[in-house]
Amino acid sequence: MDETLIQTINKLQDALAPLGGGSASPIDLPQITVVGSQSSGKSSVLENIVGREFLPRGSGIVTRRPLILQLINRRDHADNHLNPEEKASIKPKTDDGRPSEDTDQEFGEFLHLPGKRFFSFDNIRKEIIRATDSTAGTNAGISSVPINLRIYSPHVLTLTLVDLPGLTKVPVGDQPKDIEKRIKDMVLKYISKPNAILLAVNAANQDLANSDGLKLAREVDPEGVRTIGVLTKVDLMDQGTDVVDILAGRVIPLRCGYVPVVNRGQRDIESHKTIRAALSDEQRFFDNHPAYSSKAQYCGTPYLAKKLSNILMNHIRVTLPDIKLRIETALKKYQHELDALGPEMAETPNSIVLNVITDFCSEYTGIIDGQTKDVSTNELSGGARISFVFHEIFKNGIYALDPFDQIKDADIRTIMYNSSGSSPSLFVGTQAFEVLVKQQIQRCEEPSLRCITLVFDELVRILSQILSQPEFVRYPALKDQISQIFISYLRKIVVPTNNFAMDIIKSEETYINTAHPDLLKGPQAISLVQERLHPQKVQVDPKTGKPLPAAQQKPAAIEDGTHSSGSSFFGGFFQSKNKKKLVSMEAPPNVLRASGQMTDRETQETEVIKLLIQSYFNIIKKNVADIVPKAVMLKLIQQSKNEIQKVLLESLYNNKDLHSLVQENDITVARRKECKKMVEVLENASRIVSSV
Repeated sequence: MDETLIQTINKLQDALAPLGGGSASPIDLPQITVVGSQSSGKSSVLENIVGREFLPRGSGIVTRRPLILQLINRRDHADNHLNPEEKASIKPKTDDGRPSEDTDQEFGEFLHLPGKRFFSFDNIRKEIIRATDSTAGTNAGISSVPINLRIYSPHVLTLTLVDLPGLTKVPVGDQPKDIEKRIKDMVLKYISKPNAILLAVNAANQDLANSDGLKLAREVDPEGVRTIGVLTKVDLMDQGTDVVDILAGRVIPLRCGYVPVVNRGQRDIESHKTIRAALSDEQRFFDNHPAYSSKAQYCGTPYLAKKLSNILMNHIRVTLPDIKLRIETALKKYQHELDALGPEMAETPNSIVLNVITDFCSEYTGIIDGQTKDVSTNELSGGARISFVFHEIFKNGIYALDPFDQIKDADIRTIMYNSSGSSPSLFVGTQAFEVLVKQQIQRCEEPSLRCITLVFDELVRILSQILSQPEFVRYPALKDQISQIFISYLRKIVVPTNNFAMDIIKSEETYINTAHPDLLKGPQAISLVQERLHPQKVQVDPKTGKPLPAAQQKPAAIEDGTHSSGSSFFGGFFQSKNKKKLVSMEAPPNVLRASGQMTDRETQETEVIKLLIQSYFNIIKKNVADIVPKAVMLKLIQQSKNEIQKVLLESLYNNKDLHSLVQENDITVARRKECKKMVEVLENASRIVSSV
């Protein structure tokens, strides 16, 4: 069962391999990632675990692409977990392709060369070099695209490891100047995943605090929970020194501890010393070393392989339910996106155009009416914004109009006399009132036209909101045509809408309804003004201090008009204390303006007209704030909802170049291809985990 778990992860790695390594895969698989500085002995550790030489060797950077190494134990009882097809796939064959009876035969397979088996480990090394050069170049360049290698052998434990490029500082060959940062970023993509087990390889004959591999591991795993330390070159330490303190966790503690190993030296490699012989020498070294002999069973490559296998199996057992959930979640996400992108040109151009126009008009009507499927909780949109324009911006703009910020008392006084003509009026002139009110009604025209402009902008905003959806972005040429036709049509119907709104204002201006039931009546206005200008004094009984009844109150003294300074009709217009000028009766000046202090009558008449203007203008503001939005709704919004489908069909459906309109954009084509690939890969992964 344990080996089946690792084989399941191996299959998942193969299934997800087309997605690339690092952060490209949406599924974080449990795997052991090997990290260490250049020439720290990473490759030698891996070869010792496999028991065969198969990795490129040389000076400088050798591992230039991540190597996903899947070790599969070929013992008979392990094969029993496989189905007949899988058993046949790993049945060994000779180099000429015939089945072999040698059950000890070992071979390797590369994922990028399906069906081809390498029985020579020298050929495996050559293929790794060839695959690396084909991607990363031949002059020390690096690549993050992994190589997937599977090795079948009866001498290995079922295990999965990822060999990463060694950390380096100085660029050589074709390496860029920032090679250190690039390698570090590549390594971090693998080791920063929570399900990655870190195998930090460090040379024992160097200060552990200066270990690049351990330093990088501590960046992503500061507590050392998922890091295993490997100490290489233990046999090269100075005499009298050892790594006992490190193993005991007294230097830099790790939850999974450290394992010391002894690799082959350069002389051993040159003399073609076999790894199996080297492993025997390693065992003797730990058995006979005074510092390690008591703990020899916890030292060496065999113990390291067994420990890694146990840790990996336990980790897989814990994380497998979460992996299943992540695969299903990712599969649903990409399947949904693939459905949204639609099939690849499965319909005729006419059918596509018709469907897109129908969907657009349906979306447009729904957004205005508040029936869209995606109701936002973050901000107002669509019809709600138009309602805000009507009832907040426009209404407040109309009600903010104040007639008396432009009409002064002197203007009212002048108009009163001008409207009376040659015969001064005895009462407040209706004509003066109408002239002043009409001037103020004209001021409603500008905010009404501004309201229409704001609604036009909101309809264009709705257009952009709709066309940003994937089903419209899919056809960029068709999308642009819809946008142009829609905006052109809106501009066309804005003209009669503006005229209609101006006619509403002109109709109010043309007929001043002085019989309006809400208008303040003349006598009421006069009464209010008199009470404001001449408040009646309440007489009190001197004995009791209480107000006297109205019948007992004495009438206030009435001032004799003959002695008033403003007794003449134009009394306050102009005055002169120069008696000679008065006697000479000079001609009036070319420009005669109202000046001087107003008489009581002029003040009263001015205040009465102001009250009437205020009362009637309030009626006008109420009417305009109510009727203009209705006009905009009728002439602009409702007409666009009713007519836009017809306009779009007339303009687009019979287009001679219809085929070019429905060409998909490159982004959609590329995204569909990517989503198809993701769905296929994830469906395969889902089948694999479902079998466990």
